[in-house]
Amino acid sequence: MTEPTNLTPITIIGLSAGGAADLSARQLARVAAADVLAGGQRQLGYFPDFAGETIAIGSDMAALAERLQSARQAGQKVVVLASGDPLFHGIGGALRQFLPAASLRIEPAPSAAQLAFAALAEPWDDAALLSAHAHPPGEIIPAVLAAPKAAILTDRRNTPAALAQRLLAAGAAPESRCAVCENLGGADERLVRATLAEITEREFAPLNVLVVWPQNPPPAPVSPGLPDDAFSTWNQQLTKREIRLLSLAELGLRPGEVLWDIGAGSGSVCIEAARSQPTAAVFAVEKRAELLAHIRENLARFPAANLQLFQGLAPAACATWPNPDAVFVGGSGGQLEKIIAAAQQRLRPGGRLVLNLVALENLAETRRLLPAASVTQAQINRGAPILDMLRFEPVNPVFIVTWRKIDD
Repeated sequence: MTEPTNLTPITIIGLSAGGAADLSARQLARVAAADVLAGGQRQLGYFPDFAGETIAIGSDMAALAERLQSARQAGQKVVVLASGDPLFHGIGGALRQFLPAASLRIEPAPSAAQLAFAALAEPWDDAALLSAHAHPPGEIIPAVLAAPKAAILTDRRNTPAALAQRLLAAGAAPESRCAVCENLGGADERLVRATLAEITEREFAPLNVLVVWPQNPPPAPVSPGLPDDAFSTWNQQLTKREIRLLSLAELGLRPGEVLWDIGAGSGSVCIEAARSQPTAAVFAVEKRAELLAHIRENLARFPAANLQLFQGLAPAACATWPNPDAVFVGGSGGQLEKIIAAAQQRLRPGGRLVLNLVALENLAETRRLLPAASVTQAQINRGAPILDMLRFEPVNPVFIVTWRKIDD
């Protein structure tokens, strides 16, 4: 249903460290005229005399969006108070997932990253802007290593020291320049310049931005195609080289994307994918402890800092992972229908789902669930000597099923 065109947009106003004192006369008038004022406790505290309804923002963004839109459609004027730029890892981006752009008016203050680079008098047009609030370290670290400089919004768990330790473990040079910018815009603003190694031994105020100039360049992409005998494996639980190459081609992983490997086996697919795209984030799950030991051994042989390994049963084990651009299913653990449903729901538009199947029953089930998917049977025969002649030994045939999510 098309909503009336005369509705007032929900206004999201960014606040800097100065709070209400830094707002323009027009913004203060918007707040004073509002019927509903939403924000964090700190932001609402700047307006103790507000006479209308106040909403303290919690974690349920869907409920908040519904409440704000309901007020707007009832003809009420709605203002949301935010920190900095609401569209930079803020409430604006969260609400935008539930509300159309036409229903929002964004009035930003400088973002934390912008304030950090201004305080450092450092150009930032070539910087990677990242947030430990919004993304796990496994996604952040490869992006930092791939950038000439990076600004990271930290949190109480992913502190500058913790992130510095992860960067060092991923190969960044200990002498890489860093700066921690604390309490930006406030009276107690402080800039600490140090090396990456020095940052690991220090503590900082909770509100800070970590800026890093990584000295070591990111690892160059490594073309996949390692021989099967390069991997440690158990009971031949390994995606064979030729099938691996075909599956990786179907996955089509690109720089900066997210890949899930479900039923990772000995880890050959996820390791080769991670090494071929060092700035991608790769998440792998395997339920069997004996195979996890082999994956860890293979990671020791072929390091991939952008690969995170989990033990568990999919799709439950994937619940906290970021939405993927590509999903590879090498084993389903009896959860094939649930895994396919989760992949269809969570894949980003244009995402790829690739399954390797050996049983006709699983193929039939997959065809029922994914009628539009393409199916390729790969039958590989490898040359082997027989006396002074050549014969061919067959490798078990594999069905490669590929389904693509149409762009929304």
